[in-house]
Amino acid sequence: MTSSPPQPGWYPDARDPRLHRWWDGHAWTANTRPAQQVPPPSDSAPIELDIERGHDPARIQAQVGRATRGRGGAHGGGGTLFTEPVLVVNQRAKLIEMANEFGVFDQHGNRLGGVVQVGQSALKKAIRLLTNYDQFLTHKFEVRDANHSTVLKVTRPAKVFKSRFLVTRADETPIGEIVQENVFGKIRFGFVVDGRSVGGIFAENWRAWNFSIRDHTGAEVARVTKTWGGFLKAAFTTADNYVVEIPRPLPDPLASMVVAAALTIDTALKQDTD
Repeated sequence: MTSSPPQPGWYPDARDPRLHRWWDGHAWTANTRPAQQVPPPSDSAPIELDIERGHDPARIQAQVGRATRGRGGAHGGGGTLFTEPVLVVNQRAKLIEMANEFGVFDQHGNRLGGVVQVGQSALKKAIRLLTNYDQFLTHKFEVRDANHSTVLKVTRPAKVFKSRFLVTRADETPIGEIVQENVFGKIRFGFVVDGRSVGGIFAENWRAWNFSIRDHTGAEVARVTKTWGGFLKAAFTTADNYVVEIPRPLPDPLASMVVAAALTIDTALKQDTD
């Protein structure tokens, strides 16, 4: 029995363990990078007043237990954003927020990467701080792996009523679009790749707290469950915590669309209602 190819991402170079090589889903590319990198900058600022607690694997494990009710991962994880059966997505808690930031962990509390909002100019930050018009502007996010390398980019162009998200690889090669399908009721987004539907993400209640992610046949392939972040986080910030369950490995481009949607859709939804 042949094993399935790895999901797109950085992997150790067989010829030199000090380097990692990029797998694009079909072939190994020529570009390499050191095994460890200095984190690239985000658009956060000192005025945001970060109140996030230190990294605590035990707390993350408890969070997974509450969300999955003991189910845990249905298969062994590969240690990357695209190969783990459970992704824990915890937003960085800030009293004032100029740019959204999320940490992403596996079910054992190991850091897998993060999501950062980029492209926030001084004018955009002022608009966000002083008005509610930020929701109508273009927003850009980068999904980064544990070595701080960008693996996906998600852009939500300026909107009025319905949102649309452009999902690309790190080199901005298009993958697909996440398209809002309704305005009222339980929110729905479709995944569109090369003009065809490959699935979507569906809110299970009016407040869009929990989501079901389905393939083009309507079969559920992942779930997103909101979890309690603690009193300080809930009382003084708008930061949210989520657990994403992906019971079985998914083929690309569905895998990339699921990861992009699960890690960024709540940020955009919350901006639409702020």
